[in-house]
Amino acid sequence: MLVSCSAPVPLRPLASYAVIVAYGDSLTSGSGASPGHTYPEVLATLTQRIVVNAGVPGEVSEAGSQRLAAVLAEHTPRLLVLIHGGNDLLRGLETAQLRANLVAMLTTARERGVAVVMLGVPDRGLWLNSADVYQALADEFSVPIDTDTLPAILSDREFKSDPIHPNDRGYRMLAESVYRLLDDHGAL
Repeated sequence: MLVSCSAPVPLRPLASYAVIVAYGDSLTSGSGASPGHTYPEVLATLTQRIVVNAGVPGEVSEAGSQRLAAVLAEHTPRLLVLIHGGNDLLRGLETAQLRANLVAMLTTARERGVAVVMLGVPDRGLWLNSADVYQALADEFSVPIDTDTLPAILSDREFKSDPIHPNDRGYRMLAESVYRLLDDHGAL
């Protein structure tokens, strides 16, 4: 599977005791996965790091931007994996508001010295592609991004448990893509 990344953005290597927070909505919480198969759980095994699953099913980006500071304060991660905004896109909410909320999340992480990697979430449409806002913000904030994995998973029934969520195989693919993103940018 091809993964599109912006220009190489180096990340500091994560110590063996470093905490990673997986942050988002149902794609992060693991809707559709069987026990032990969410992408944060698989990522923890792959990285041999603590990965906190901070996903909230059904959450829109406004709520996500409001709760992020408390999550970061509670877990003091070195890295944030940001996969958010799918519910905004599904509900047809304003892209400008999604952008503002993602900017707030990226700024909150930056202010606390937490490195970020992002995954682009597919926009509605005939062809599943990550919404343009994700690549634009990754470029603006100089954070590594993968814009291809989620559209590839969500466009193939073989990797889905329902119309909008991966199954165990899809979540494994997602975790492996995040792992490669971290490895390619020097975090592992």
